[in-house]
Amino acid sequence: MSILDFAAVPIDQRQLRDAFGRFATGVTVITTRTPSGGAAGLTANSFSAVSLDPPLLMWSLRQTSALLPAFLQSAAFAVNVLALEQAELARRFATPGRNKFDGIHYYSGLMGCPLITGCLAHFECRTENSFGCGDHRIFIGHIERSTHRDGEPLVFSTGAYCALSALPTSSSGDAEP
Repeated sequence: MSILDFAAVPIDQRQLRDAFGRFATGVTVITTRTPSGGAAGLTANSFSAVSLDPPLLMWSLRQTSALLPAFLQSAAFAVNVLALEQAELARRFATPGRNKFDGIHYYSGLMGCPLITGCLAHFECRTENSFGCGDHRIFIGHIERSTHRDGEPLVFSTGAYCALSALPTSSSGDAEP
């Protein structure tokens, strides 16, 4: 029997989402400027380093997101890595249809993208590439400038925001070592 001799099994999307949720991630707010100059942003945990040379990172956005056109029309974006005490910001930027920047302290970065104060790190990026993949669009950013500070990161795991020290564990025995 070869590795290609298997029957495809339909994937249960809820089960898959729950399995993905077992992978703890950091939490970011990705920001850009709209063509009219307005600030746009959203919460994302699909952020990852790609390369040190050249300095590249990636993140992804659902193809049906109302903010997709803003990111496609902009030549730049910023990744704001949230600190533990910024869970409310994560919730705010994850909620569609509200003015997310009202009352938020931020400043414009190198390429005009909003940089939220109090974050653990900022990555200011020129959009290097973007492409569709499944139900998401993947953005590759060339990092033009980055800054960071010490502090505890906000983490997302099993559908909730938490601290690294408080990551939930499961005793259900549904995973094998």
